[in-house]
Amino acid sequence: MLSTVNSGAVLGVDAYVVKVEVDISSGLPGCTVVGLGDSAIQESKERVKSAARNSGFAFPPMRIVVNLAPADTRKAGPGFDLPIAVGILASTEQLSGEHLGDYLLVGELSLDGGVRGVSG
Repeated sequence: MLSTVNSGAVLGVDAYVVKVEVDISSGLPGCTVVGLGDSAIQESKERVKSAARNSGFAFPPMRIVVNLAPADTRKAGPGFDLPIAVGILASTEQLSGEHLGDYLLVGELSLDGGVRGVSG
């Protein structure tokens, strides 16, 4: 199942919208993040997994692909944790994705599921 969550990033002094697309399918369990993310974004997989479990949600033992679009622009920082987590939960129908297009989500997740603010 596919879900899309709006997020944002800063490039210089300008902000731009980043579409966080999450696809969940059968296959070997794992999570791949594509779209020119830095090491903090690659580490988000572990923060998201722990935050989901510690918040009472099930982290799916399936193949998860996360695309950060536009793919040709570098993204940095932990601010994509929240949209990735919400995208996974919407794709697994643990959250309703009906109104996701109405919001822009940015935030770092703590391991207990709390949301921290980010710079920018």
